[in-house]
Amino acid sequence: MDYVEEQKSEIEALESIYYGDFEIITAKPYKFSIPIKTEDYDPESNTGLLCDLVVTYTPKYPDEEPIVEIENAENFEGSFESELLKHLDEQIKENLGTVMIFTLVSTAQEWLHSKYEADKKNKEEREARKIQELEEAERKRFEGTRVTIETFLKWRQQFEEDFGIDKKRELAEKEGRKLTGRELFMTDNTLNESDLKFLDEGDRVKVDESLFQDLDDLDLDDEDDEDFDPNNYNSDSS
Repeated sequence: MDYVEEQKSEIEALESIYYGDFEIITAKPYKFSIPIKTEDYDPESNTGLLCDLVVTYTPKYPDEEPIVEIENAENFEGSFESELLKHLDEQIKENLGTVMIFTLVSTAQEWLHSKYEADKKNKEEREARKIQELEEAERKRFEGTRVTIETFLKWRQQFEEDFGIDKKRELAEKEGRKLTGRELFMTDNTLNESDLKFLDEGDRVKVDESLFQDLDDLDLDDEDDEDFDPNNYNSDSS
């Protein structure tokens, strides 16, 4: 086989096929560049993949492998380049003995398209899962905490400690004064009994604890009607 003539003939064919894109870098040995890209490549929107396939003929090509390199890659991630070169190397070995550059370029373009579509799909699925997880977390937050007798008593104890209810009750007794309406409501243990009875009937309820976090911000005056009794709604009208 006349390798020089074989190579020259393939160069002429490639110049015709890839007219305007084919670029000869050196003539001895032949080294040339052909750009490959996905169909949706757009540099302005930064979408798609693009790179230059740079090929150098070895003296006995096509009976020996050409040297193939990837240059000027755009939007390649991670191991894209090494994976593409590995894929091309497999194609080179399969086509050894025949001119193969057109086959390599076509194979590279197909690989870029498949890789880009698969990567785009994976990103969309990850984003969808992330949104779903956020929505699930938000739903659980609004559902609140499921309450049993034990968790209610624990929460009630912590609630009273946070608002100093026991201290207010003791202070009022020492000062010999009546508790205000608000204080009566906050210290009324009959509310515990009614709540526990409700829970003991087998119902499981949900409580959003955030509803109680801003209780101090409510417009409740400690100097309201001292005769108010939460268990007797007519007490302040007598």
